[in-house]
Order: sequence, then C-alpha cells, then structure tokens
Amino acid sequence: MLKYLSLFFSILGCILSYGQTNPEIETKQEQDSIKGKEFVQHLGNGYIPTKYFNFDLRYLIKYNQYEGIRTGIGGITNDAFSEKYSINSYLVYGFRDDHFKYSIGGGFRISEQTNTWLNLSYTDDLQETGSTKFLTDKRFFQFFEPRLLNIDLFHKHITKAIAIKHEINDKLSTETEFAVSKIDPTYAYGYALNNEVFNNFDLSTAKIAFQWNPFDYFEMSKTNVREIKEGFPKFTLQYTKSFQNVFNGNFNFSKVDFRTIHRIGNEDNHFSEITLVSGMASGDIPLTHLYHAYPNNITKETIMQRFSVAGLNSFETMFFNEFFSDKFITLQLKHYLKPFNITERFKPQLVLISRYAIGDMKQPERHENITFDSLKKGYTESGFEINKLLFGFGLSFTYRYGAYHLPEFADNIALKFTFNVTL
Repeated sequence: MLKYLSLFFSILGCILSYGQTNPEIETKQEQDSIKGKEFVQHLGNGYIPTKYFNFDLRYLIKYNQYEGIRTGIGGITNDAFSEKYSINSYLVYGFRDDHFKYSIGGGFRISEQTNTWLNLSYTDDLQETGSTKFLTDKRFFQFFEPRLLNIDLFHKHITKAIAIKHEINDKLSTETEFAVSKIDPTYAYGYALNNEVFNNFDLSTAKIAFQWNPFDYFEMSKTNVREIKEGFPKFTLQYTKSFQNVFNGNFNFSKVDFRTIHRIGNEDNHFSEITLVSGMASGDIPLTHLYHAYPNNITKETIMQRFSVAGLNSFETMFFNEFFSDKFITLQLKHYLKPFNITERFKPQLVLISRYAIGDMKQPERHENITFDSLKKGYTESGFEINKLLFGFGLSFTYRYGAYHLPEFADNIALKFTFNVTL
C-alpha cells in the first residue's frame, strides 16, 4: 500500500510541476538573451567585445586607390577595464604604399553626471583631401564604406590632439579639440601665399562641435543601459579656427560646417529623408582643408568601366577631384517606397533620389599643380536604387543633368551596386 501511495504522490508531483519553469533556468536564459542582445548591439556599433577590450572593426580591412588593401587591428578598453579611464589605439598597413599608420590615445572621465571626458591622442595616418569630419561623428560605423574604394587624393598628417567631450543634456552633446598637425599631400600640390609656395605645412587648429538631437527619446532598461528611440530632425554644427604662428602654424583661417537630417514618416519602412550639408571657409586655407561635394565616380571611358558601389550620401555621377569649393551647400532627397513583399525573405525596396549642390571658390589660382571646377552654376543628379535584391546587394542608376551636363550622353550616367546591411 505504501508503495502505491509513494508512486501516486510521485506522479502527482510530476503533474503539478509540469509546465512550470525552473527559476534558475529561466534566469540563465534571460541572462543569455541579454548578453546576446548586447553582443549584437556592440557588433552594430562596429565592435567585437572581449573581457577588457573591444576590437574595432573599422580597422580590420579596407581598400582605396592609394593604399590598396589596408588592414590592421585596433580597439578601445571597456567598462570592465575601467569606468574612469580608457585607452584606444590602432595599427594598420597599406600594401600599395608600403607604410604603417597608427594612433594611440587615452582619456579619463572628469564628471560622471555629464559624461565629461578629457582625451589625448597621437595619430600618424592619411585623410581624404577636401573631406570634413565632425568631431561628434567619431563613432559612426559602416560595415562597408563604398566611396573609400575609389578615393585617390589623400594627405598624410601627424596630429597631436587634446579634446574634451561633454554632454550638456541627453539631447545635446559637444566636443572641443585643440590639435597641432603636420600636413604632407601625397600628390603634387602647392599652395601659393605671399610669394611663397607651400608643398607641406603645419596647422594649429581649435574646433568645437555640437550635436543636437531634440526629438530622440531615452529610457533606462532593466540592465541600466540606455535604449534610444531615434527622432528627427538632427542637427550638427562645427567651428574650426586655424592660428598662424601658434606652435609654428603656417595659416590663419576659419571654417563653419553644418548638417541636418530630417525624416518624414516611418511606417513599414516607407519614408522620406532630407539631408542638408553646408560649409564655409575663409582666410588662407589650402586645398587639403577645403570642400569637395562627396563625389563617387571614377574617371573611366565607359559606363561599365565606372561600375562600382554607390555611397550612402554621395554624388554618384560627380567625378573624383572634379570640384572643390571654399563654400558649398548640398541637398539630398530620398523617398523610400514600401518594400515589395514578394516572399518572406525577398523584399526589395525602391528608393527615389535627387541631389543638388552649389558652391564657389574665391582664389582658385592659389592652388598649384591641380585643376578643378567650381559649383557656382549648381550641380544636379537624380535616379533610383533597388536595394536588397540579393544578400544586401542592389542596383543604383543615376543621371547627371543641368548646368554641368556633359557632352557625351553616356558620361552622365552612373550604374552601380548598392549594399545595405542592418543588425
């Protein structure tokens, strides 16, 4: 009898426990889920996290016309290493130019409440001539940078910098930097000033940048990690001042750069996006620190020879090094149609695109050994993309028209791949 009672209670216990979750197993599964989400988030930001150090995917492998294949390693320490101090560094090698490039830096947190950091860095690397980098964009990451493949106009720079990063509030952040740089163009170039031609030069610059995202939404998760709901429009403003005769600086100039991005709608990935970028420079400023308009077309004879990969915000029919300006404005309009729901996995998306640029340069004769045009007549191109046709790849077609329309019809056409991957 006792044997049957024991068997009955055993079966009853199994029935009562059936469908109930083990707290330990549930906790472990939740922890694994959180770790998985954190890993994907790190990966989306361009990092592979380890215990004390996060490897930066930006330095793993790239390609451009000057360095050829560029590969290396880099990263930054994480909170497990220290929440008050950080060390960041990278080392890369270009196979075509046969040179190492590197940077080493570090910082310490001044204030936890405002996330204020003081950072120092020493960098020996290349930068694209005519490009502008906003200080607040340092963590922008792309798995694949299409424009980089075709860039051939770089200048070497050795830069020592000190910077302060500060969050005024959740929606407004700022960064200030003072830097001393030695600039050496990799191409034949001279800047004529006061009966002297500068083939390389020193710059002492101060920058201050503001990033204002007034419609972003912040909240705290269970793990005390901020989750961000992206809002629009976004605004970025940066001022640069170069000082002559300060730490051997050769030139006195100033620059003001501005960018705003606005998005209308977002229902089922059906929205319009407007991007406006402008810049204005005054004073004695060499070509290295002036403006191009984000060109992305290589100088080849036929359409198929120019076939490459379209950029995210670049002018696909504008040839590299075709235009330079000391003041410019670009306006880009993109309209994303609702993806075509062909199958569960095959959902291509059509994007309609128009771009416009206008600019000018006051004293182009100062820039020797290089020829270029201005944008004072206004540059226009329009086209479309069909994205996510296969493994993130798609196709892009763009046509150049208006004041800078070229005599040969085929020279106004750009046919390219697109590449879009999101995590």
